[in-house]
Amino acid sequence: MTDILATNDMIVKFGDFVALDRVSIKVTEGESFGIVGESGSGKSTLLRAIAGLNHFDQGELMVDGQFYSDKRRQKSFYRDVQMVFQDPYASLHPRQTVDALLREPLLIHRLDNKEERIARALDEVGLGTGFRFRYSHQLSGGQRQRIAIARALIVEPKILLLDEPTSALDASIQAEILNLLEQARASHNLTFVMVSHDLGIISHMCNRLVVMKDGRIVEMLAADALETQEFSEAYTQQLFVASEGFKPERDAPAEPPPS
Repeated sequence: MTDILATNDMIVKFGDFVALDRVSIKVTEGESFGIVGESGSGKSTLLRAIAGLNHFDQGELMVDGQFYSDKRRQKSFYRDVQMVFQDPYASLHPRQTVDALLREPLLIHRLDNKEERIARALDEVGLGTGFRFRYSHQLSGGQRQRIAIARALIVEPKILLLDEPTSALDASIQAEILNLLEQARASHNLTFVMVSHDLGIISHMCNRLVVMKDGRIVEMLAADALETQEFSEAYTQQLFVASEGFKPERDAPAEPPPS
């Protein structure tokens, strides 16, 4: 299998703080690759550095055989690599209609057949053209995230970076968005890199994953290892236990009522 995305010894610093410390990953074409870790572990920083939204101070970035420095002048990079953000309420311009939000990337990348592309993108995310001239405040959270996904897909990228794409949504909507993403990956032969704190989502969506802590990769796993708990690092085990959340001790005797 061909690697479509790789970082090699990537370092990101903010002043004296080292947010990423020699992080190296390789993602094969068509794969869904997960990044997990506690808050502040560097997982979103890595995603943003790949996307060009954060700088990186040292290291290498390779996308589809092309090596990029921190400053990416090639417009083709920003078509090949698209990102869907965590919060659909913040990622869409409140004063633009859905039509304008979807038309803008087509204009930037000088793509033709704009009307056809917009209609197809809306159908693909299950909304249809009836949503075309609505504003984001007229949409639910799930509908906004569908528009964000449509905006990313409309330029026909090769890689989709997903930063907690369902964490801001109700549980009832999360499964719909994840199914939508899976369908899009299959139909477009997309490569996913997904950040999530939810190991259940990563296990369902991803083929492999890395576990991050303090800006470093501590372990790389096949997603199946999350079910069998075949971890080599104690931190991964701790993260797994924490992800299961609070479980009441059902066998513990009930405390007597206060007298």
